[in-house]
Amino acid sequence: MEMRRRSSTFHRVLLLILAVSLWGRALARADEGMWTFDNPPLAQLKERYGFTPTREWLDHIRLSSVRFSDGGSGAFVSPHGLVLTNHHVALTQLQKLSTPERDYVRDGFYARTRREELKCPDLALDVLVHMEDVTARVHASVRPGMSEREAFEARRAEIARIERESREATGLHSEVVALYHGAEYWLYRYKRYTDVRLVFAPEQQIAFFGGDPDNFTYPRYCLDFALFRVYENGQPLRSEHYLRWNSRGAAEGELVFVSGHPGRTSRLLTVAQLETLRDVTYPRTIKTIRHRLQVLREYAARGPEPARQAAELIFSLENALKAYLGEWNGLRDPALMERKRQQEEEFRARVASRPEWQAEYGSAWAEIAAAEARYREQAVPLLYRSVRRSFSDLVEHALTLVRYVTEVKKPDAERLEGFHDAQLEAVRFRLLSPAPIFPELEEVLLAASLQESLEELGPDDPFIRAALGGRSPESVARELMRGTRLTDPALRRALLEGGEEAVAASPDPLLQWARRVDPILRQMQRWFEEQVASVREAAGAKIGRARFAVFGKSVYPDATFTLRLSYGTVRGYPMNGTQAPPKTTFYGLFDRAHGFDQKPPYHLPPRVWARRNRLDLSTPLNFVSTCDITGGNSGSPVINRQGELVGVIFDGNIESLVGNFVYIEETNRAVAVHSAAILEALRKLYMAAPLADELEGKTPRRAADAGRAR
Repeated sequence: MEMRRRSSTFHRVLLLILAVSLWGRALARADEGMWTFDNPPLAQLKERYGFTPTREWLDHIRLSSVRFSDGGSGAFVSPHGLVLTNHHVALTQLQKLSTPERDYVRDGFYARTRREELKCPDLALDVLVHMEDVTARVHASVRPGMSEREAFEARRAEIARIERESREATGLHSEVVALYHGAEYWLYRYKRYTDVRLVFAPEQQIAFFGGDPDNFTYPRYCLDFALFRVYENGQPLRSEHYLRWNSRGAAEGELVFVSGHPGRTSRLLTVAQLETLRDVTYPRTIKTIRHRLQVLREYAARGPEPARQAAELIFSLENALKAYLGEWNGLRDPALMERKRQQEEEFRARVASRPEWQAEYGSAWAEIAAAEARYREQAVPLLYRSVRRSFSDLVEHALTLVRYVTEVKKPDAERLEGFHDAQLEAVRFRLLSPAPIFPELEEVLLAASLQESLEELGPDDPFIRAALGGRSPESVARELMRGTRLTDPALRRALLEGGEEAVAASPDPLLQWARRVDPILRQMQRWFEEQVASVREAAGAKIGRARFAVFGKSVYPDATFTLRLSYGTVRGYPMNGTQAPPKTTFYGLFDRAHGFDQKPPYHLPPRVWARRNRLDLSTPLNFVSTCDITGGNSGSPVINRQGELVGVIFDGNIESLVGNFVYIEETNRAVAVHSAAILEALRKLYMAAPLADELEGKTPRRAADAGRAR
């Protein structure tokens, strides 16, 4: 994974930062924001584009949009439960459905009949059906005189009650979401679908053409899409709300929207919090990812089957590394940090201009700075007294079992986050997944994680003593992974149903190891909540309310992996002394492959190469827009004013990585697969005309007994 180069374009971006105010009128006119559906940017859209979406339009888009439980976004695109997303969003399920004999990641997949559609082992899709403001109720749970820790626990207990009551009353998956860092709380109710089946995916090589070197760049030439179907009661879902397909796509300069689930942004954090990210979080996270990638590549070099097992995790970590490096480079640039300081000083001066604001909100920045100082002092034990850095499914299963059987015996309000009544169904769904687990790979990952913790913490650390007992990381990982039987979902179910007594009595070495380290993990979590998280939450909410006081609801909240609406236009941008075009075509795909003599990662799958003469090479392949997106938006539909689908988001350009902290309209671009390219590929490369017909609303795909396409 290459580090992001500090190009001339990047420096122009930073100069632009100095000229752009995020708080003034420029914000209202920029194509900026990941807006919640309760507070869409109506004024901005009317002022800039003369378009005001109706409530019916917004509801239709919301109910057509889906969230993937393993990360990413998508949308219903037919009345028969068909869902469009990215290949790289589907990658986890493709890996789990593959076998040594059938590698769907490498070779792709197409179910020509309904009977051939493959049920995903542990994928759930969520549709947001209802939103309710519960801010007053959550805030009212905090009584005068409570300490920050007590207030933190009171809010958590009230949130758990709200979610449980909602689940019991409606049967819907219910989540209370903190917006504006706790200034608002909203109850989101989702219709959750757990019978999701794979319908189509191209080969990874065409979905991710150009590989890691082209990742987060533009121009791009990728068929990064996949299709699933949702079933209910054993039958394809009758989708009342779905996005009709527009095969023409969007023209240059046309207004478009993105409806998706951006994972996280850090635009509203204080300077003290950004400094922690810059100095602690990013460098240590990047170091860990690089180490894991080295270990995984060594494992993959053992042979074809180890390479297949490690492929999805290598892909994910390479993607994360390039993203984190781009974000970290932004934070390390003095121009960006200076602009953030200026914004914070300006905002604090506005707050201080009114005594009542200063009295209520003015202390928040100092409180956060003190919490960040405490965190930085304890960052090493907080980060490395951990088992989740191993990326091991087996370790996660073991820890979940240990905690589940303990937590469910407690009153709901007193449980660890993640184990409240409203969350237990999702916990069981993940824990009992029949997806394959590779113990040899898990052994390598656990050994690497324990070695890293040993090096950072030293042999006398309590976590290291509990985890290693004076032995080497390799020997402990070998004993645990070769001795455990937790690869068997039936055993995990038996332990779950047997409760605390069954888990305590189990001789499984990994389970007993998880029981030894769990008290230390809990201790660190308690310290973090008391000394850092509770302060961040309380002070962050003050700053959020201060923003409302100063700016009203003209600002949008940071991303929280909840449904958001972004808008912008299809538009190229200045790049490397020239212009990046608004779209690419199939001509460019084959030109790039020829330019590199089809050497990896610029080679094409045999099927694509053999059938290239069938294609209309002038068909648009990818395009860019000014829509504001971030990680989690992968798979989001791109929509025109008529509510029609014109593309699917799959990436941002290299200039957009700094968008975690600041949006720059001149160069920030969202990259999408064009709707026409998907149809062209389905009909002429994959001989999937019935599927293309379903997307275009022509003759629906036949039921399970449909005949095969040629």
